[in-house]
Amino acid sequence: MNTTEPPTLLERLSALVLREPADREQLVLLLRSAYRKNLVDADALSIIEGAMTVSEMQVRDIMIPRAQMDVIDINEPIEQFIPVVISTAHSRFPVIGENRDDVIGVLLAKDLLRHYAGEEEFNVREMLRPAIFVPESKRLNVLLREFRASRNHMAIVVDEYGGVAGLVTIEDVLEQIVGDIEDEYDFDEASDNIILESSGRYRVKALTQIADFNAAFGTAFPDEDYDTVGGLVIAHLGRLPKRGESIALEGLRIQVLRADSRRVYTLIVEKPKA
Repeated sequence: MNTTEPPTLLERLSALVLREPADREQLVLLLRSAYRKNLVDADALSIIEGAMTVSEMQVRDIMIPRAQMDVIDINEPIEQFIPVVISTAHSRFPVIGENRDDVIGVLLAKDLLRHYAGEEEFNVREMLRPAIFVPESKRLNVLLREFRASRNHMAIVVDEYGGVAGLVTIEDVLEQIVGDIEDEYDFDEASDNIILESSGRYRVKALTQIADFNAAFGTAFPDEDYDTVGGLVIAHLGRLPKRGESIALEGLRIQVLRADSRRVYTLIVEKPKA
């Protein structure tokens, strides 16, 4: 009687990788081969590729530009900037003095609860946490390591002249690994925007034109207000969706596979079962 246990997933994956790839490109090919052999799923492959990509990216590649930063002016009364805090729903805000180059600290939205609790001596300046400054050229893997070590979640990005170029958060970095990674291996050409997977589901690039989506799925979505299927999903939800969210439209189940705080990248579309 044969009592030999089948190899575990880790053992099978290790056997595949132990072919000693000569460079990064060969390693990526091996990982994609593992995906095709069902050793890793699409999400795991994207996370691994995302982690590899992060080591090659710099802060300037993902930072929120200076002009788009939501900041609080230390000279404004609290009643004046509270609506901004509520409408943007951020957890942290850079606080500036004379101008946007003069970042004097970071205010945590939760600290404003003291004001609402009726604390008479509430002083915004005393609530500020130190601001962390990083250069545009810092690599994301190094920044992530520093975020984890210092327990900071936000850094102010400065240019070579010392001026504020933007800001970056730990969420922005993590999204490059688990959310903000396009399916480059299947979406090289415009004609490959819609891919049928072995499971019977379709992987659809969010930038797919509505007309192309309608032709592929026999739907009749209008394209007067939005051009892409990503825009369609956002319009029906009324906001940017989170990874994993799904909606049902014209009998189709559309799930967000990849998205970040700025846009949608990839969707999974399931047709109704016959």
